[in-house]
Amino acid sequence: MAGKIEERVNRFAEQLEAVLGPNLVSLVLYGSAARANHVDGRSDINLLLLVKDASTTALQKAASVLAAWTRTGESAPLIFSEDEWKDSADVFPMEIEDVRDAHQVLRGRDPVAGVATDRSQLREQLEREVRSKLLRLRTEYAAAAPDRKALARLMENSLSTFLVLFRATLRLKQIKPPADATELVRATAKATGLDPMPFEWALASRWGQAPAPLKAFDPVAAKYVDAVEQLARVVDAL
Repeated sequence: MAGKIEERVNRFAEQLEAVLGPNLVSLVLYGSAARANHVDGRSDINLLLLVKDASTTALQKAASVLAAWTRTGESAPLIFSEDEWKDSADVFPMEIEDVRDAHQVLRGRDPVAGVATDRSQLREQLEREVRSKLLRLRTEYAAAAPDRKALARLMENSLSTFLVLFRATLRLKQIKPPADATELVRATAKATGLDPMPFEWALASRWGQAPAPLKAFDPVAAKYVDAVEQLARVVDAL
């Protein structure tokens, strides 16, 4: 975790701890910042907050701290009660395994310790997520295709979602997902047969590395959609 992010999340953790007191069970950093893949100004700081009591009354104590955090442009933490989190392993196995894969406990206990997920439930959730994201991507591509800038935004903005799906796919294939995003794309391509090129383009664009600009109806963007279609076929067969 970069120094600037570490300073911000630790200050936020201190503020939450002060207002929530013993109601705070766990505050965890996960996602790109925990993997050292955070891109300032483009990546979210992903936080998970577990509390004993998640009622609206109990959370009022944290309202001002959460509001101040979101006013900086950051997303609010995901908030679960302790019991809800334990009961979510069959509903959100993909998210739980993604947190397990890379996280940093800022306050309290480790929320994934002792939480088990089921492979069949993970596969079912993954297929549902891949197919729903494919439908959305295809629709947005059809609307964006004539506009090169809209195509670039579509690929950049959807990339993080597909990296999550890539990690889940590799886990189902009993392959440890690489922490590095480029290596993750290549490992997924090797395991599934999808074309890594459009995702490498999106990564380069996201990191400000000035890849070749897209044009209207660019084949790079079309291959991006084709690759997600390939991912859906692979997941369906797992």
